[in-house]
Amino acid sequence: MTAVGKKFPNLNVDAMNEMGDTFKLNVFEEAVNNKKKVLLFWYPKDFTFVCPTELHAFQNALAEFEKRNTIVIGASCDTPEVHFAWLNTPKDNGGIEGVTYPILADSNRNLASALGILDVTEGEYDEESGLYVVEGDNVTYRATYIIDEDGVVQHEGVNNMPIGRNVNEFLRIIDALTHVQEKGEVCPANWQEGEDAMQANAKGTAEYLASH
Repeated sequence: MTAVGKKFPNLNVDAMNEMGDTFKLNVFEEAVNNKKKVLLFWYPKDFTFVCPTELHAFQNALAEFEKRNTIVIGASCDTPEVHFAWLNTPKDNGGIEGVTYPILADSNRNLASALGILDVTEGEYDEESGLYVVEGDNVTYRATYIIDEDGVVQHEGVNNMPIGRNVNEFLRIIDALTHVQEKGEVCPANWQEGEDAMQANAKGTAEYLASH
């Protein structure tokens, strides 16, 4: 089931910052208490291949998110200790040294389970062990959430593990969300900041299509 239109789960999760400090972070409270949008992106595993390219891409765009009153938070099911090791590994060795936004360490998978983004399937019952054999890595897909200042999910997207994300598209979505919030207009296909939007009615659609 989609999380869009619903309050983001109000859960405290271990997190790691660039200084190596472990602390509890609640994504819902980050949005509501700070009156900011939150972009939360999940990746499968530390010390892999596509994942560091994404973490550096979000870091490179961090100032643009900050201009848009948006907090960036990364997340995986690795432990804080593994995050710390990765944060201390140079970029040219596949590490994420230089990343400054916090990274959730959802090692108990409470939040990932609540969101339904884990690659795990209960397999057949094994009579000898008395257990259901789990299939899959029990790590997350590349899920991305944009949460508004009231803690409501406005965007949810999930990529399979080999498919990296386009960071600029999330900036565009945040621009569109802000335009809707401030202007009360809706944003048509491929809309970019500064372009015409439209009224949410048949006349508005007709006028927009006629002028484009």
